[in-house]
Amino acid sequence: MTARQVVALAGGVGGAKLASGLQALLGQRLTVVVNTGDDLERHGLEVWPDHDTILYTLAGLDDRERGWGLRDETWRVMEQLTRLGEDTWFALGDRDLATHLLRTARLRRGDRPTDVARHLQRSLGIAARILPMSDLPVRTEVRTDEGWLEFQEYFVRRHQEPMVREVRFRDVETARITPEIEDAVGTSEAIVIAPSNPFVSVGPILAVPGMHDALSHARRGGTPVVAVSPIVGGRALKGPADRMLVSLGGEASALGVARLYAGIADGFVLDDIDTALAGDIAALGVATHSADTIMVDDVARTRLAAETLAFAADLAGRSTARP
Repeated sequence: MTARQVVALAGGVGGAKLASGLQALLGQRLTVVVNTGDDLERHGLEVWPDHDTILYTLAGLDDRERGWGLRDETWRVMEQLTRLGEDTWFALGDRDLATHLLRTARLRRGDRPTDVARHLQRSLGIAARILPMSDLPVRTEVRTDEGWLEFQEYFVRRHQEPMVREVRFRDVETARITPEIEDAVGTSEAIVIAPSNPFVSVGPILAVPGMHDALSHARRGGTPVVAVSPIVGGRALKGPADRMLVSLGGEASALGVARLYAGIADGFVLDDIDTALAGDIAALGVATHSADTIMVDDVARTRLAAETLAFAADLAGRSTARP
């Protein structure tokens, strides 16, 4: 790879893990565009779950056992709020609260979300850039048999139990990708769609006006888009992506994910266990690469990132070689 940027579209734990591997290889050359559809307000504070999962992971501060929040966290504020009669179904750790306090104060004084995000990243010494998918609010909602639910109500409070029948992104039509994202995508040498939930982590990013045009423009210029499957052997390693694939009319497989990205991605990385699906994915017009996609530690994260980048470079080479 040259000195140009690599852009990753990500959200959730799987996205954070691959972003960590990419940062280990690329440092400042990595830009992560993060889902903001699951943001919410709790106890008067602006909380950005996907951003903060990636923030803490890239800073090396994440709690790997729990999969979210800060390592060695304490919970005294939540304990006291519970004692005072507050509903604390969405837990915020004591040190995590400092992030939300600073963010809320800066947003209320009029700072752009992108500028607030960049301040937090610089304060924690993160090499990569993490950019919110838009400076305007977008909220993911899911329709269940109980009606429409805000995403965190479904994901955290209801423990992902109601069957999801439909997904929508409230206010997305008034949003727009930021100039920073447009520039990063337009000057990138590769774009990676992380192994995140395609409906509620990647879906909101792709739905923001301007994103599809930016990706299409980059692809026409020879920049490959490579997606990494979040489904391994028919199951999601974390979260409800496999159940959503079925309930929303698809199939819980790497092929089911590839169908969602056909027309967007040039290449698709699937786990070695799913190699038999490579032919069906290739029939969609998407090149494939098989790899061990289970990121159990830092070595595995970096290995998958390196294979993904090498695959992207190969795709770019093929594009250049075409008459």
